[in-house]
Amino acid sequence: MPKKLVIPIGPQHPALKEPASFDVTLQGEKVENILVKLGYNHRGIEKACETKPYLHDIYLIERVCGICSHSHSTCFIQAIEEIIGLDVPMRAKYIRSIIGEMERIHSHLLWLGVAAHEIGFDTLLMYTWRDREIIMDLLASLTGNRVNYAVNVVGGVRKDIEESEKEQILKAMDALEERTKYYIQVCKEEITLIKRLSKVGYLSPEDAIRMGVVGPTGRASKVTRDARAEDPYAAYGEADFKVISDDHCDVYGRALVRVGELMESYSIIRQLIKKIPATPLKVPAPLRVPAGEAISRYEAPRGEDVHYVRSNGTDKPERVKLRAPTLANAQAVSTMLEKGYLADVTIVIAAIDPCFSCTDRMILAVNDKYSKSSSDITWKQLREQSINWYKKNRGIDFTKVKLNNKCLS
Repeated sequence: MPKKLVIPIGPQHPALKEPASFDVTLQGEKVENILVKLGYNHRGIEKACETKPYLHDIYLIERVCGICSHSHSTCFIQAIEEIIGLDVPMRAKYIRSIIGEMERIHSHLLWLGVAAHEIGFDTLLMYTWRDREIIMDLLASLTGNRVNYAVNVVGGVRKDIEESEKEQILKAMDALEERTKYYIQVCKEEITLIKRLSKVGYLSPEDAIRMGVVGPTGRASKVTRDARAEDPYAAYGEADFKVISDDHCDVYGRALVRVGELMESYSIIRQLIKKIPATPLKVPAPLRVPAGEAISRYEAPRGEDVHYVRSNGTDKPERVKLRAPTLANAQAVSTMLEKGYLADVTIVIAAIDPCFSCTDRMILAVNDKYSKSSSDITWKQLREQSINWYKKNRGIDFTKVKLNNKCLS
């Protein structure tokens, strides 16, 4: 019987581009359990929103995630508009939905390439990322930006879709649909891909529901939940589409759900473009938001995004809280990897399409050793505590790492 071995993966790792840590306990090559540890990347966006006017917060919230920037800003703005009681023009709602589906296309093509890369299928990575440029160029043409689109304002949108741009959008959907048909064929017929992803990262429907898994990760385990269909927002009530689900309950199923959702996104965009109403782009909104609170839901590419906003009658929110979909999906990774193999760890983690920059939160843990009379801990004390922990538990000595003294003040 081979001895048990604990392998630390991260927080810096060549297969994971963001800081996250996983302690993998192995019995030979088999995974016995995995401990998921978050919290390496805290930017304080929620707290920063409480110190800035709503107008500034829109652009701050959009930077929660580079891939889901429109998702976060729309979710945040919907909460503000509900508190104010604004009746947003339908044309603005259509444009929000169109940009949202373009963002979903961009995200799913990116995921397909990353997943292919994690299993050594770099040809598929090159193909998908080449085709992804079609949608990236289109977003840049429509909004002026490739990543953070800055389309939303409270009460509507700042950018219209001109008649000449409609034809451009429809042509791009035709080109991407043909390419996606090829990717669906690859997923359904390429035997090496099927065998590599099948029965890897299994998550039963019962576990998916129990853990609150969302998005393509949940829908690949027969959990047919989608905020666009359940609680239609923006213009999704005006479009016909199917909620794509699968019963494989593994990484292969998660791939099939995403390529299926791509086809639905092309259909949604075509429908909305063809019947976009001729209304104003926005309505006036007050700088001071009346006292109140609201929760907003949005089906981001990775799953349901939730924003909570509480106002106190000023031009700044009293509380902003967001729950990104990765936070809902991360805890299921350990269940997915039980009785799996070490070689499956990276693709199983990648299969939830994690974004740790929009997931991480900071919890202040006060240790009496460092804080005898105060409830606060300084950066210097926090660094000392971190160095001692790594030295004791990982055998790594960070005392020789030099930092600017200003960082410790």
